[in-house]
Amino acid sequence: MSPQTASISRQDSASGPPAGDRADPARPAVPVGLVIAICLVAANLRTTLTGVGALLPEIEHGSGLTSSWGGLLSTLPLLTFAATSPLVARASHRFGSARLLVAALGVLAVGTVVRSLPSVICLFAGTVILSAAIAFGNVLLPALIRRSVPAHRIHGVSALYVTVMGLMAAVSSGVSAPLAHSVPGSWHTALAWGVAFTVAAFLAWLPRMRGDKPQASTGGTHSPVPWRSLVAWQVTLFMGLQSLAFYTAVAWLPSILVDRGTSSTTAGWMLFYYQVVSLAASSLLPLLTRGRHDQRWTAAGASVLMAGGFTVLVAAPALSVLACTLLGFGGGACLVLALTFQSQRAGSSGEAAALAGMAQSIGYLVAAAGPLLLGILHDSTQSWTLPLTVLAVLGIGTAVTGHGAGQDRHIHQPSR
Repeated sequence: MSPQTASISRQDSASGPPAGDRADPARPAVPVGLVIAICLVAANLRTTLTGVGALLPEIEHGSGLTSSWGGLLSTLPLLTFAATSPLVARASHRFGSARLLVAALGVLAVGTVVRSLPSVICLFAGTVILSAAIAFGNVLLPALIRRSVPAHRIHGVSALYVTVMGLMAAVSSGVSAPLAHSVPGSWHTALAWGVAFTVAAFLAWLPRMRGDKPQASTGGTHSPVPWRSLVAWQVTLFMGLQSLAFYTAVAWLPSILVDRGTSSTTAGWMLFYYQVVSLAASSLLPLLTRGRHDQRWTAAGASVLMAGGFTVLVAAPALSVLACTLLGFGGGACLVLALTFQSQRAGSSGEAAALAGMAQSIGYLVAAAGPLLLGILHDSTQSWTLPLTVLAVLGIGTAVTGHGAGQDRHIHQPSR
């Protein structure tokens, strides 16, 4: 899941009516067709990205790319997210959310096909195109849910689409390498398998363009970006560092395991396992921490688990299952906390929007450094020891920032 998407969905769900209203049987249900259409979009928001990590060893071998260029390939989506996401709101107000989503799905299909063509230029150009389309989907889908789904159903529908997004991301990691070994075109074809879901989502949303009109500005209260707030920077850095760990693991974990003697197919399924554990942790944590506002030690502990996973990969690479388990539990918990802090540490909805914008724009830039840095370090040392040690140390830094971000205070309050 992309961070911005889940963050907005949680903010939206928090604004729903009281529990008693949600239980009212007289409340309208969500049309099944709309739910299916939403899930089809969600299935596209990570599928074309997470499969690249499982295929990266073969991409590098087949195209002659170095690890540094492979790191850049994994970093491009994050840089594109950071550059594109701020443009979505204005475009939505001008053209309409449903129309813009259909256009984004069309661009996503084109970008996916371009990326799979037998050309290094197309590989990178297609990645930028499809990443820009996904950035639009990340922002538009929660807005469309809020507009189209009854208030008492928003939480359930949002949880469903986040789950579908995570499951499809894991499936993509698991099946991409086996597909590359069994279909004509090898990894080129495997990069494009998700286009079937893109076409399905495009067709599902095409009829929903009718009656879609540009949205007028709501004229809500605007809060300035809290650049001078220590709390805001702690939330932002925690967001960025935990995202760096996730996207770096998705990009390089299969390559690390293959370099240590694992087959590419097994390495892809290990990446699948890591994401399934992460999804389980992100689903369970809200139940375990319900009603708790001070989450300093939860954030610090989850970060230490991530650091422990990278340490195991360095010290005992044969225990890759243990490493992926630690990384999954720690990373899944950190993701939920990072998104939650963006709402909890704000004193108003305006402050929440400003804090989320700061945390996610800078967070994507911080995360983008991870895959590229690991590739450069590996090329320089011809070993994964130093790169993984750096990630373990950054895990301790994540614990420090998470401890600060987890304190029960708001961005306008002085640090305690």
